[in-house]
Amino acid sequence: MPDTEGPDDLFALPGLSRTAPKGGFPASEMFPQAAYEIVHDELMLDGVSRMNLATFCTTWVDDQARRLMAECLDKNIVDKDEYPQTAELERRGVRMVADLWRAPDPATTHGTSTTGSSEAAMLGGLAAKFRWRKRGGSGTPNFVCGPVQVCWEKFARYFDVEIRQIPLRADRLTMHPDDVAAHCDENTIMVVPTFGQTFTGLFEDVAGISATLDTLQQTSGLDIPIHVDAASGGFLAPFAAPDLVWDFRLPRVKSINASGHKTGLAPLGSGWAIWRDAGDLPEELIFDVDYLGGSMATFNLNFSRPGGQAITQYYDFIRLGRTGYARVQSTIYRVAQHLAAGLRGLGVFEMIHDGDPRRGITAVSWRLTSDSGFNLYDLSDRLRTRGWLIAAYPLPPDRGDETIMRAVIRHGFTVDMTDLLLEDLIRCMKQLERRPFSSPLTRAEAGGFTHDAKAAVPDAKISPP
Repeated sequence: MPDTEGPDDLFALPGLSRTAPKGGFPASEMFPQAAYEIVHDELMLDGVSRMNLATFCTTWVDDQARRLMAECLDKNIVDKDEYPQTAELERRGVRMVADLWRAPDPATTHGTSTTGSSEAAMLGGLAAKFRWRKRGGSGTPNFVCGPVQVCWEKFARYFDVEIRQIPLRADRLTMHPDDVAAHCDENTIMVVPTFGQTFTGLFEDVAGISATLDTLQQTSGLDIPIHVDAASGGFLAPFAAPDLVWDFRLPRVKSINASGHKTGLAPLGSGWAIWRDAGDLPEELIFDVDYLGGSMATFNLNFSRPGGQAITQYYDFIRLGRTGYARVQSTIYRVAQHLAAGLRGLGVFEMIHDGDPRRGITAVSWRLTSDSGFNLYDLSDRLRTRGWLIAAYPLPPDRGDETIMRAVIRHGFTVDMTDLLLEDLIRCMKQLERRPFSSPLTRAEAGGFTHDAKAAVPDAKISPP
C-alpha cells in the first residue's frame, strides 16, 4: 500500500519536482535522498575518470583503501594529540619514503605528508629560500628550471622568487645539463629538475645536472642545491628503474617532492616532501603549536586536513612492499609500451615518449607526422565522443608552434582497454579523413590553446595497428 505519510517513490519527493538550487543559499530543506539524487545525477555529466588519460591522478583504488578512507573521514591529521596513531602512521610513511629515495639516515631526516606534490614542492622551495637567506643571500632570489608544472609559477609569484626557465632549443624537450650553469648566479637558491615532465612524461637528467653544478662550484665557488620535482617519477623509478640515479644518492639533492596520489597509488589528496638531512629543513619553517591539549611540530602550508590519505598511503606501502610495487609499476609500463607500439604502427605519429622506464613515467606522448590529414585538437575532440579524455596542447612558448598529445597510463588501465582505445582512435581518424577540409577550432573549443589546422588529405589511409 502507498505510504500515507508521503510519496513512496524517490522521484516523487518534493525536492525533485523543481530545479536544483544554483544561485543564492537555499531557503528550505529537502529529504537527504532527494539531495543525494540531485548531486549524483548531475555528476553523471562528468567524464569517466578511468577513461581520462589526461590526468596523472589515481582513478582506481581497492576496497580496503576505500574502507580506510571512509573510516578516517572524521580524523584531522593535525590533531596529533587526539589521533596519536594517525600521527605515528604518517611518521612511518615519512621514514619509508626517505628510505625509498635513499636518504642517508631515514630515521632522522625531516619530512611530511601533504595534500599533494604542489604543496610539497612549495615547502621544498621555501626551505631552499630560507637556507639561502641564512647563508647571507640578499636581493631577489631565483631558481632555475626547465618546462615546469604551474605550481612552480605559483611558488615564484606567491613567495617573491624569480623563476628562470631555460628555453627549449633545437630538438630538446627537457632542461639539459649543459644549459644550466649560464642561468645560475649568487642569488640562485636551487635548480629544479622535473623527474617526469608534465608536457611529455620524460625524465630530466638529475645526475647530469648535479655534475654540472659540481663543476660550477669548482670554477666559481657557487654551491647551488637541487630540489627534485618527482611528482610522478618518485614512485616509479625506485621500482622500475632502480639503477637510475636521481635521488639522495646525489649529495647535491637536498629535497624531493612527490604525489602519493599519482604513481604512489594513493587516493587524491596525498603528497610527500622529504629533506636529505634534518639540517636541510630550516628551523624557522617549523612551528611548535599548542593545540587541543597537545604540542606538535608542523611545517605544512595548511592546517586542518583529513588523515585518511596518509593512512591509506601507509596501507599501500605495507600491502605491496618493494616487490608488489615493482610488479604493479612494471605492469603499467608494459601497458604504456603496448599503446606506444599500437600508435607507432598507425604510421602517422612520431613518438616522443614510448613508455621506456629509464626515460620517463608511465605515459606515452606523440606528435603528428607532416603528411597527416587532420590536427590533434580535432582528434582529441573526436575521441571525446567515445568517452576518451586525451588532451592535445602546444609545447612551452619557445616551442609553442608544435602540438602534441599525451596519454598517462595509470593503475587500472589494462591491455584490453588500450586495444579499445586504439580501435576508437582508428575510427576517429577515418571520420576525420572523410571531412573535405579540417575546420580550425577556436581557442575556447581547443580548451584554451591555439593551433594551426592542417589541410585535410582525403586520400590518406589509416593502417591498422
